[in-house]
Amino acid sequence: MRIGILTGGGDCPGLNAVIRAVVRKGVGHDGDEVIGFRDGWRGLLDGDAVPLDLAAVRGILPRGGTVLGTSRTNPYALDDGPERVLSCLDRFGIDALVPIGGEDTLGVATRLAERGVRVVGVPKTIDNDLDATDYTFGFDTAVGVATEAIDRLHTTGDSHHRTLVVEVMGRHAGWIALHAGMAGGANVILIPEHPFDVDAVVAHVQHRFDTGFSPIVVVSEGAQARDGALTVAAGQADAFGHVRLGGIGPALAALIEERTGRESRAVVLGHVQRGGTPSPFDRVLATRFGLAAIEAVHDGETGVMVALRGTDIVRVPLATATARLKLVPAERYAEAEVFFG
Repeated sequence: MRIGILTGGGDCPGLNAVIRAVVRKGVGHDGDEVIGFRDGWRGLLDGDAVPLDLAAVRGILPRGGTVLGTSRTNPYALDDGPERVLSCLDRFGIDALVPIGGEDTLGVATRLAERGVRVVGVPKTIDNDLDATDYTFGFDTAVGVATEAIDRLHTTGDSHHRTLVVEVMGRHAGWIALHAGMAGGANVILIPEHPFDVDAVVAHVQHRFDTGFSPIVVVSEGAQARDGALTVAAGQADAFGHVRLGGIGPALAALIEERTGRESRAVVLGHVQRGGTPSPFDRVLATRFGLAAIEAVHDGETGVMVALRGTDIVRVPLATATARLKLVPAERYAEAEVFFG
């Protein structure tokens, strides 16, 4: 078989592990040809592709990012986009396509599957917000990076008697903030699913100062104040309609300093959470996803996504996986609230 593969959306630790597994099993064991399309869906729009053999994937397991490149290109934002993708697949003789991505990338894949393309998706998002899978690779690495940052900030905060506000990724879902905040012993965790009360946050911060320690506040980039008291900067929308977020950390830090009279600093981790070497957990999960994707292709599956359920890799309908986001439930947030203040 001739199998196409692409990586779309934001880069993520573990993408290269998926690519490696697809090639090692497809080419090395099943006699397939694997064609990599560069920069996500742009590669299929422009016919920008590269053959992937065993030599091409040697040494890429521990590398962050993606050797194929990525973009937020949306074929369905162009009048002739879907037809160009179908034409490219036909021109390259692709029998099945393995797109690796989050809700946007796999949303495009879902629509192509409805047009008759054989598609097996692999879930990817550091936000861990893709439904139908317990975990996505990249999340564990991002949490590790954020937790290490919080650990380091505790000592400098206590030394200078200041509040430190740590802004982490999480547009709609606060999984990174929740896990890193709990692991790092944060005094307040703010996530998009639960609009926060500014007065309550200030009270928690003041209580921490009153006990002789300095507070750490962890906030998702998409978190919002309940009364709309804080405004944040926003960039232009991408091809999928998402506006770039940023600024809640500095805005909250300024407000805390004003209300408490104590120095407050913001640390925006940003893309450092995406970069670098994937954790062992993410390498193994990504590898298992890649192997499972090839197995699904050879079983004749289409319109499915491989997913982690417990410790097993299963197949779920793409339409189900992309229908809604996986958000932090109230009971999980309540666990973290025990440690506020």
